[in-house]
Amino acid sequence: MTEAEIETKTHRVVVVNGPNLGRLGVREPEVYGYQDLTQLKKDCLLWGQELGLSVEVRQTDDEGQMVSWMHQAVDRKTAVVINPAAFTHYSYSLADAAAQVSKSGMPLIEVHISNPASRETFRKHSVISPIATATITGMGFYGYRLALEAVAHFSEEIDKD
Repeated sequence: MTEAEIETKTHRVVVVNGPNLGRLGVREPEVYGYQDLTQLKKDCLLWGQELGLSVEVRQTDDEGQMVSWMHQAVDRKTAVVINPAAFTHYSYSLADAAAQVSKSGMPLIEVHISNPASRETFRKHSVISPIATATITGMGFYGYRLALEAVAHFSEEIDKD
């Protein structure tokens, strides 16, 4: 790939948000903040544009839907930023599907608005972290920006190969 092709190539990334994140702004704002999912979507689209990424933001409370989105990402060679929310701690089906993203060579960045390690004991374990390219926690919505920056960085590295 030539340098010009690298500069003009747009990388796709899907930002996948799990259960209860549709309630951002009203659910435990002392933990997750007062901004809602609509604002998060706007922020991610803007940040993606700044980074030269084509971003799509999704949210579901359904574990099976998240698994299907991981399969789509593999099939479409799309990077993933994932906030698995409660599925972080126990969804082996999601972990298996997310592992396919990593194994396909696409970046998989796990992000959490809060810092699960500083919260209740059951939140300290992630079945996603071991297969993620990177994990960003405790940075609020800004963590999504950092995750998109990581996708841009890793995508550039992939292009060089």
